[in-house]
Amino acid sequence: MTRFDTYFLMKPNDVAEYAKTQLDVFAPDADLEGAEIGDGNINFIFRVRDRKTGQSVIVKQAGPTARISDAFVLSTDRARIEAEILMLEARLAPGLVPVVYKYDAVMSCCVMEDLSDHEIMRAALLKHQVFPRFAEDITTFMVNTLLLTTDVVLDHQEKKRLSGRYINPELCEITEDLVYTEPFNDYKGRNDVFGPNQAWVEANLYGDAALRLEAAKLKFDFLTNGQALIHGDLHTGSIFITPESTKVIDPEFAFYGPMGYDVGNVIANLIFAWANGDATLPAGAERDAYLGWIENTIVAVVDLFNQKFLAAWAANARDVFTREPGFDRWYLDTVLRDTAGVCGLELCRRTVGLAHVKDLTSITDAAARVRAERICLTAAKDYIKQRESYRTGADFLAGMKRAIAAHST
Repeated sequence: MTRFDTYFLMKPNDVAEYAKTQLDVFAPDADLEGAEIGDGNINFIFRVRDRKTGQSVIVKQAGPTARISDAFVLSTDRARIEAEILMLEARLAPGLVPVVYKYDAVMSCCVMEDLSDHEIMRAALLKHQVFPRFAEDITTFMVNTLLLTTDVVLDHQEKKRLSGRYINPELCEITEDLVYTEPFNDYKGRNDVFGPNQAWVEANLYGDAALRLEAAKLKFDFLTNGQALIHGDLHTGSIFITPESTKVIDPEFAFYGPMGYDVGNVIANLIFAWANGDATLPAGAERDAYLGWIENTIVAVVDLFNQKFLAAWAANARDVFTREPGFDRWYLDTVLRDTAGVCGLELCRRTVGLAHVKDLTSITDAAARVRAERICLTAAKDYIKQRESYRTGADFLAGMKRAIAAHST
C-alpha cells in the first residue's frame, strides 16, 4: 500500500514522490524535483525532472473541478479519455502527438513525454514567428484522426462502441455553453466583453436575430452529429511546435462530434494570430512577411485538408455507399460548412466569452484592440451566416478580408 492508492490532488513534492515510486521512467538513484507549470483552464500540469541528468516527464492530473472556475464540476474520467485518445492518435497520426508513458486510473493522471524543446504555438505566434511545416502537419493530423474514426472507414459496430467509450458529457457541456450559447446572449452573465466594444457587441451579436438562429442550428448539430472522434479543443494553445515538428496535446474534450469543429478551431486561431500581428507590428517587411504567412497558412490548411481528405477517402472508405460517385465530395462539403460555422463560433467566444486568447487581450492600444476584435467578430458573423458558401482556402481568406475592409481606417 502507498499513499497513491487513494486519489488526492497532488502538489509538486507529491508529484516528485509519485514519479519515483510509481513510474519506471527514471533511474533508481534519480534526484527528482516537481514543478507546477500549467496555465490552462482545466487541469493541473507538472514537470518532474531528474536534477542529475535533466531527464523529465510531464504529469497531468485531473481535478474534480476546472481550474478556471469551481462552478465547472467535472468527472476525473477525462484523464482516461485524454490518455486513450493520445495513444489512438499516435497510431493514426504517428509523430504528431506526445508519447504516453502511463495512465493512472486511481490518481486520474497521465504521464507523458516532456516537450520542453518545443514551444506552445500561441506563445510563438505572439512573438510573430512562422512555421512553414504547420499546414502540412496539422492537416495530416486532422484527416487521419477524423476521417479514419468515422463510419466511412470503421466497422459501424466498432464506431458505435467507440462513441460510447468517449461520451464526455461534462466537458461537452462546457463547449455547449461557452462556445455555442453564451457568446450570443450572455444568458448566464459570464461573458467578459472589452469595455469599449460592449455596445457594439450588444448590437451586433446579441441583437442579431438571424445570427442567433444560425448559432442555434449549429449548437443542435453539435449535440447530435456524432461524426468522428474529434479532439474537441484544437487551437494554438493545444499545439507544441518547432520549425521542424508539430505535436498536438490536450484532447481531454474528445468525443464523437462534427469533424468541422476541429478544423474550424484551427482556422479561427490563425485569424487571432493575424489580428495580433496586424494590431502590434509596425509597417515594414517583418509585418508583411508575418501577415502574409498567416494568410497563406489559412488557405493551405483548408486546401490541404480537402486534398488529403479525398485521397484518404479513396484509400480507406469501406461502406458500399462510399463508392457512389460524388458522395465523397458531398460529405466533404458538409464538413467544410461546419468548419466555417465553428470558425465563426470560436472567433466569437474567444472575443466576448469567459475564456479569452492572449492574441487579443495582450494588445495594449485600446483602439487597436477594438479594431482587432471587430474584425474577428465581423468575419465570424459571415462564416456563421454564410457557411454554405465556404469551400476553399480562398473562400475563407476572402471572408477575413471582407471583415478587414469593413474596419479599415
